Amino acid sequence: MEKIVFLDRATIPAHITLPVPSFEHQWTTYQETRPEEVIARLKDATIVITNKVVLSPEILSALPNLKLIAIAATGYNNVDIDWCHKHSLTVCNIRGYATQSVPEHVMAMAFSLRRSLNAYHRDIELGVWKEKNQFCFFTHPIGDIAGATLGIIGGGSLGQAVANLAKAVGMKVLFAEHKNANTVREGYVPFEAVLKQADVLTLHCPLNAQTQNLIGTDELKAMKTSAILVNTGRGGLVDEQALVKALKDGEIAGAGVDVFTQEPADNTNPLLANAGMPNLLLTPHVAWGSDSSIQTLANQLVDNINAFVNGEAQNTL
Repeated sequence: MEKIVFLDRATIPAHITLPVPSFEHQWTTYQETRPEEVIARLKDATIVITNKVVLSPEILSALPNLKLIAIAATGYNNVDIDWCHKHSLTVCNIRGYATQSVPEHVMAMAFSLRRSLNAYHRDIELGVWKEKNQFCFFTHPIGDIAGATLGIIGGGSLGQAVANLAKAVGMKVLFAEHKNANTVREGYVPFEAVLKQADVLTLHCPLNAQTQNLIGTDELKAMKTSAILVNTGRGGLVDEQALVKALKDGEIAGAGVDVFTQEPADNTNPLLANAGMPNLLLTPHVAWGSDSSIQTLANQLVDNINAFVNGEAQNTL
């Protein structure tokens, strides 16, 4: 009988239903798991479900009974994939589940920042309207989305879905080639050219050694001073300190951030420490989180487990 352990059920809202696997099993759920608790909780497990709990080589080597790591997310930087490949431990993830939720969040951030909605809301709270004594006031630039250029870093399902939504509202879309690439694939534009041309730049690539701090001081300086950066990918894709400095120095016009280098973030994070800036819009890693998307994730998670047990592994890494 398979023994399934879900290490961090709290990462999925309680009102989302997890389907029951189709085979005989024992299921144990923990709402959250601290690093020092992982090995003890998985000592008898054959299948582990994790969303964000880290499974390092040191932990995995102490768990010889494990057959499958089922990641309850698309991102897999919390699992040492190389170790798993070397030791023939199957890992699967979730794919294509948030291709409506994430693009809508990206566009919502783009609209809000492009039209300075957050900044105007703040000015009203601060009494600027009464001070100006006019039927309206213009303390921040207001830009249209239609006709603007959207630069997308990451051409997978999410990047493509964002492109479709952006085109529907009249944006010009550019897909960026890999940074420092020697050749440019058909349908892509050199990375540096996208930085220079984008009115809105959005990130949808995985976080790895090659993409760590993909957007830093030099990249921010290369962007238009009127440009907006949106990151719903992974926090480590952007140098957070450099982003705050670029916003303060007027090197870019605004930023929408849904992901952080450390989550949950606190006021030691430079973005949270400057959350009051009118051109900075922050959300707590919820771009993926519409109810319909999360239910799709839950269904696919159990489908992946069923497929593995039936000898038909899917969505493997």
